[in-house]
Amino acid sequence: MTDLNQINAEGFAIINSVYTENEIEKLISLIESVTENNIENNTKNTTFRKSQDLFAIRQFHKELPQTLPFIFNQKLKSIITENFGEGYFITKSIYFDKPEKSNWFVAYHQDLTISVNQKLEVKNFKNWTVKQNQFAVQPPTAILENNFTIRIHLDTTTKDNGALKIINNSHSKGVYKVDDLAIENETICEVEKGGIMMMKPLLFHASNKTTNNERRRVIHIEFSNQQLPNGLEWSEKTVLKN
Repeated sequence: MTDLNQINAEGFAIINSVYTENEIEKLISLIESVTENNIENNTKNTTFRKSQDLFAIRQFHKELPQTLPFIFNQKLKSIITENFGEGYFITKSIYFDKPEKSNWFVAYHQDLTISVNQKLEVKNFKNWTVKQNQFAVQPPTAILENNFTIRIHLDTTTKDNGALKIINNSHSKGVYKVDDLAIENETICEVEKGGIMMMKPLLFHASNKTTNNERRRVIHIEFSNQQLPNGLEWSEKTVLKN
């Protein structure tokens, strides 16, 4: 089964060895230098979130644009083109750092919202929220079905340090409540350091607490190739350079 066939059938695919050890270490170095600078200068940057169980950087590709040439190496660009085609751009990105002793876990859910530049009354766009001047909305299902996510693993991720677990093919049934979810055909998505996981937003996914005292760092990037209607714009839209 090809990666695209697996994504369509199961909602996800894992590809290891997308990045070399040197590329991963460069990404880690760039992230750590920005993180340390924010902490040392006590910068109250609202896109940075730090707690005992999680460190996160929202709008990651805008906060650390210097990482993009390393993220989008030739391998990743070829993977995107071969599986999804041309014309895709970044719509959202988050960096997650789950520490060694983290008790943080996430229950089963679908990724139902997108980040936009303003709140407008647009047909079939609903469940508006705003946090730290960032608008989010649930778009029509057709938009979500066409989008995809790539998760870049800076550490080896296993069932013991919070690897995503998913319900196979749960993306194919549209949007529905977690209460209606049948927990069957569950897969734990273990990914090697330097590997990626590709997934569809409507795929139900979750993650457990860390039990093996090993860190888990992931760069989560969402993509679309669609223009939003009626003057609505993707707030984090970034077109990739060839």
